[in-house]
Amino acid sequence: MEQKSSNLIPTVTVVGHMNPDTDSICSAIAYAKLKTKLTGICHKPRRAGQINSETAYVLDYFEVQAPTFIGDVRPRIKDIEIRRMEGLTGEASLRQAWQVMTDNNVVTLPIFETTEHLQGLITMGDITRTYMEVFDNKIIGIAKTPYQNILDSIAGEMVVGNPTGSVTSGKVIIAAANPDVMENYIEKDDIVILGNRYESQLCAIEMGAQCIIISNETKVSKTITKLAQENNCRIIISEYDTYTIARLMNQSLPIRHFMCPFNKLISFSEDDFVEDVKNVMTEQRHRYFPILGLNGEYVGIISRRNLLKTRKRKMILVDHNERSQAVKGLEEAEILEIIDHHRIGSLETLEPVYFRNQPLGCTATIIYQIYQENGLEPEKEVAGLLLSAILSDTLAFRSPTCTPVDKQVATRLAKLAGISDIEAYACDMFAAGSNLGDKTAKEIFLQDFKKFNSDKLVFGVGQISSMSLDELLSVKEKLLPEMEAFMNEQKTDMLFFLLTNIMKESSILLCVGDDSETVVSRAFDCEVVDGCVELDGVVSRKKQFIPKLMLAFQEK
Repeated sequence: MEQKSSNLIPTVTVVGHMNPDTDSICSAIAYAKLKTKLTGICHKPRRAGQINSETAYVLDYFEVQAPTFIGDVRPRIKDIEIRRMEGLTGEASLRQAWQVMTDNNVVTLPIFETTEHLQGLITMGDITRTYMEVFDNKIIGIAKTPYQNILDSIAGEMVVGNPTGSVTSGKVIIAAANPDVMENYIEKDDIVILGNRYESQLCAIEMGAQCIIISNETKVSKTITKLAQENNCRIIISEYDTYTIARLMNQSLPIRHFMCPFNKLISFSEDDFVEDVKNVMTEQRHRYFPILGLNGEYVGIISRRNLLKTRKRKMILVDHNERSQAVKGLEEAEILEIIDHHRIGSLETLEPVYFRNQPLGCTATIIYQIYQENGLEPEKEVAGLLLSAILSDTLAFRSPTCTPVDKQVATRLAKLAGISDIEAYACDMFAAGSNLGDKTAKEIFLQDFKKFNSDKLVFGVGQISSMSLDELLSVKEKLLPEMEAFMNEQKTDMLFFLLTNIMKESSILLCVGDDSETVVSRAFDCEVVDGCVELDGVVSRKKQFIPKLMLAFQEK
């Protein structure tokens, strides 16, 4: 009757930073595959932002599906144990609903139109209230009670007529008087409860009763049987006495007549955040709340007690350890590991975690080292992804962040991936990534954008790389008018953007924000004109730009 939701299979999410670059995406995919293989626990790669053109080229080249987007990792209803309680249709009787609740020790039942679409809920309290309320003798017809419900409730057998169909009119009366008196209150389509008196049975049929219910398993004469058939009057024989039959009749009423209908229910989606659901529950007195799937189908029900067992999403972070760069809601997740090659930032954890941070040119290099440490080699397509990430982060070994280890790993990965000409592949990859002509200024800003903190200051740094100076100059003219608006949208105090020329190994820096030009001038001993300056030899945000900027902030 009751099942636990099957959505609680242990999984771990592997995700990079927001506005992900090729290293962030490819490292998440590769590490998720490796961890699944090593632990037997499902690790799923996810992305915290849109994939840029360069990464899309890499995924298409090696025929790897892009990770699913995840914008918020706060616990959702689907992360808790949902009780999958199988219910009844609205035609079921109060008696049947009570029996099901009693047998399964539950106090709430879902009512269905179909097996997946919820019609309403009925509680044990709803049923017990029917015994205290006073109904008139027309309630059986008003509720359109199925005849089968009546038969089940009074342990009856229909000896004349068809048990299908429902009562749609008339009232229920007990024939306790003489036939002469009965003629004054029996009307057409009434249901008459009576005993073994032939005259009373005959009178009820002649007055147009739609059904007579005979108590104490009394046999019906052939004359009464024939007369009932001729007048379309059903005959039911019950084992109970007249009093008991009258008392049990209300138990035959269909539960749809007493349930709380769907349009009055407070329901939640399995994608709703637990925090939001808690806030609603505290204002309501209901004990259980239905949960619906994305298409409105019934999933199960939850109570406040279920929320106490909320599971935190298990997370592994790759290519970042800054709180400002992490996916939303990370403070409510359980971080298991961090694999990164950047400076140690502002991220805090409640418990000790496996933290691996190495001064290498790319997170993907670290991922490959972990493969080797476990005596494994990545599959061809995974090797291709890791190679692409290294080439992207090191600008094909031109960046000062590139180490001999990065080059050595890239050479090995190229063989595994079947790439014979690394330089040619890198040129094609960069060309795909620098196809910026059709992109809006905002799309370019977000292609590789990160936030950083220095004391109480929040600043953003974006970067794009191209092999074409003309393309970079065109992008510069597109970005400059939008810099301040984007800075305000991202809620940063300053905004810096590097337009990196891969072949020339230099960058055009754009900056906006109070004192941003002064900070840049101090950091790089240069003159900034109208928020723009060319920085020769600067191609690495991580090693050449951010450290000098941080020193300038501290001096300021």
